Amino acid sequence: MNESNPQFDYIIVGGGSAGAVLASRLSQDPALQVLLLEAGGKDRNPFIHIPFGLSVLTRFEAIGWGYHTAPQEALDDRELFWPRGKTLGGSSSVNAMCYIRGQKEDYDRWEAQGAQGWNFSEVLPYFKRSENYFAGENAYHGVDGPLHVSPLAHTSKLSDAFVASASFANYSVVEDFNCAEREGLGYYHVTQINGQRCSTAKGFLSHAIHRQNLTVLTKVAAEKVLIKQGRALGVQVREKGKVQRYFAKSEVILCGGAINSPQLLMLSGVGPRKHLEDMGIFVHQDLPGVGQNLQDHLDAIVQFTCKAKEGYAVAAGMLGKYIKAGVDYLFKRNGIFSSNIAEAGGFVRSSLAEHGPDIQFHFLPAILQDHGRRLAFGYGYGVHVCCLYPKSRGNIKLQSNHPADHPLIDPAYLTHPDDQKVMIEGIKIARKLLAAPNFDEFEGSELYPGEEAQSDEELLAFLQQRAETIYHPVGTCKMGLQSDPMAVVNNQLKVKGIAGLRVVDASVMPSLIGGNTNAPTIMIAERAVDFIKADHEGQAVPIASDD
Repeated sequence: MNESNPQFDYIIVGGGSAGAVLASRLSQDPALQVLLLEAGGKDRNPFIHIPFGLSVLTRFEAIGWGYHTAPQEALDDRELFWPRGKTLGGSSSVNAMCYIRGQKEDYDRWEAQGAQGWNFSEVLPYFKRSENYFAGENAYHGVDGPLHVSPLAHTSKLSDAFVASASFANYSVVEDFNCAEREGLGYYHVTQINGQRCSTAKGFLSHAIHRQNLTVLTKVAAEKVLIKQGRALGVQVREKGKVQRYFAKSEVILCGGAINSPQLLMLSGVGPRKHLEDMGIFVHQDLPGVGQNLQDHLDAIVQFTCKAKEGYAVAAGMLGKYIKAGVDYLFKRNGIFSSNIAEAGGFVRSSLAEHGPDIQFHFLPAILQDHGRRLAFGYGYGVHVCCLYPKSRGNIKLQSNHPADHPLIDPAYLTHPDDQKVMIEGIKIARKLLAAPNFDEFEGSELYPGEEAQSDEELLAFLQQRAETIYHPVGTCKMGLQSDPMAVVNNQLKVKGIAGLRVVDASVMPSLIGGNTNAPTIMIAERAVDFIKADHEGQAVPIASDD
């Protein structure tokens, strides 16, 4: 190793939902030198910090990766747009800020799938550690963490009607979706502080970024992990158009997410042997599970237009409201611009539910077109329908051995018939909710799927034509037992067969949790901090056994 090359104790690749947490926590020890590398820029775009700004964030190419899937055979061969954050805070800087953990059984299932020690009782303390919960500490919530979890400061009259429709369909109104009972409808708690987004960049990194032992480099793209004799030594990056190498005394930690982490592993020679050889990449470690086990939440919108001038519309009649909203937000940090738009939602069961709700709703008091990339004029509202536990499995592969080339993303949506059934039932339940008397005053009419689509076959055709991602990819570097040939990391998130290398992000989840994935990703990073510190201090931490 050339001593003139920059050296750090830990190199974190990716400054997103997990990477910002790790950088903040590890740099609390002044004896450690920590390097955080982020391919995107700083989180300076004002629309990141104004919650309502998420409605236009997909139009800013500089803060997104611009990913698209491969043609989806079960979705009329469409190539779906996959927004992912490319800025400090990652996708926590561009998401809808819904704070959801999933169900207790989701984590117990992880343990049953080989992620020893990741059951709910083990992970709950890390959720609590990250959190500053507005209503105070209790059995499920913490108050000392940097991630602020708040109630919405503003909700639309349309969102209020959706929550009130619960009784029409015999559902409960749920005050907190992150406690023992979450089946029903309610308002989402959000990662906000004083009416502004609380991304991991703001909640965690902003308090650490001025530490002398933390170096944060933006607009630096990692090209590969440097591996020699089965050990990760550092990373090669492209910085201002030139190749640069940084070396790690202790560990390289990948926090690129479910797309970038498996891509970087494969570019580095860690992954399925034949695929890497086909790409002309030297194989350091044959790990067939890298890039496999891809899961994502598919989403379909039951979309209504309405005559009532309510909600958040692109319409001349809203100009006065938006001017007032601007003043309210400027001086009070409340009003329309403090809304995350996806204000209300809920969790319900289909006939195929195995443990608790398997369908999630996000209610939007607006008309949404193409992830917000196209203007949708007029007043309306819609329910986003999501199958929480898809059985379809996809993969991520390299398109070439060039780091700048996007990987091939194939989520294989709706290839399992059960996923189709759950989505169709979800559409029917959403329609029932929107038929509640609470909505009569808005004089709505169904735009999609459209009243003519009634049979299961017609609803499936609607899904094939219009369903999209709701931005929760996981599983491509899954945790598992040493004996599991498809496991990529052990229960301490160490990459099998390569010393000094971990993956800490949503890619390590063995299976999707029942809800939004940002809070669980932050939890994973919080837990990884303890694993890393224990190793650094020479303490023994048990790894997964095959017992």
